[in-house]
Amino acid sequence: MPERSQTLFPTLRYRDPRGAIDWLKSALGFTEHFVAEHDGSVVHAQMRFGDTLLFLGPDHADDRYGMHSPLALNGTNQCVCIAVDGNVDGLCDQARSAGATIITAPYDTDYGSREFSCRDPEGHIWTVGTYRGEP
Repeated sequence: MPERSQTLFPTLRYRDPRGAIDWLKSALGFTEHFVAEHDGSVVHAQMRFGDTLLFLGPDHADDRYGMHSPLALNGTNQCVCIAVDGNVDGLCDQARSAGATIITAPYDTDYGSREFSCRDPEGHIWTVGTYRGEP
């Protein structure tokens, strides 16, 4: 088994996990790493962005962690940030075309990043930029 350096795995809930998988692929360039289904429904998925995995699964009332889609919460309590090397403006256009609501159009930050923020069709917030956490 290959050694993995990632130690933090963001996990999101969606009412429509298959729709989320398709959206993440078309809007932000994720690829499917692993998708588990039961009776034709996605029960767990791992989506790859570069060397990083994002987990997602279905929203259900008895979620043992109390996690839900923002649609069930009437809001959200987190934001997923993605570092990219390239065309932030083009990725923003791609996300918009795939149905994202652009919250903040691409702009240059005081700390040297170019970034934008959007809301996916279920309400999760995504910030995409060139900043990688270096001081």
